[in-house]
Amino acid sequence: MRHGQPTLATPLKIAMSDMKGWIEHYNRSEIADQTVPDASMRLAASASVIVSSSAPRALTSVQALGLKPAVVDALFCEAQLPYGHWRFPRLSPFTWAFIFRVLWLCGYSRDAEPVKAAKLRANTAAQRLQSLASEGPVLLLGHGVMNRLIARQLLADGWTRQQQNGSQYWSTAVYQYDGCYRD
Repeated sequence: MRHGQPTLATPLKIAMSDMKGWIEHYNRSEIADQTVPDASMRLAASASVIVSSSAPRALTSVQALGLKPAVVDALFCEAQLPYGHWRFPRLSPFTWAFIFRVLWLCGYSRDAEPVKAAKLRANTAAQRLQSLASEGPVLLLGHGVMNRLIARQLLADGWTRQQQNGSQYWSTAVYQYDGCYRD
C-alpha cells in the first residue's frame, strides 16, 4: 500500500538547486488529515503482519489505519531522487521530481542512490516480505517507486498480482505466492 497524501507546503516554482531542501522537507513530512479509503481500511484489517518504511509519511499512514507496525525499516523507504545545482529555470517541485525521476531511471544519480542500488535494496526488501509471509498476510506501507521495484522482484520470484488499484495515495496491490519459481 502506498502512503497517504503528505502535508507539504508547495511553492509554485523553484530552481533545480532548491530541490535538495524540498526533498528533505518531503522526506520529513507526515500525512494530511484525511479520510482513509474504505478499501484500504478493509485490506489493512486483513493483514497479520504490518511493515512500514521509516519515513514519517508511511508511519503516520499506519497510524491513520489504526495499526501498529511489527517492522519499521529504512529498507522500505522510497528510492532517492537526485537533484541538480542550476538556478534556472524555475519549475514546480513536482515537475522537477518527475524530470529527476526520469533522469534517475536513465542513470543520473547525483547526490542520490543509483538505480542499481535501489533495485538491490528492493530485492532484499522482497526477500524480507516473503519471509514475513510465513506468519500470514503482510501489509507493507511504502512508497510508489520502491513498491514497484519490490513488486517486480516478487513477480520474478513466482508471486502473482491478484489486484491493483493504481498508483495514487492509498493505492494497493495484492500479491500471492503460487509456488512456481522461474529460472
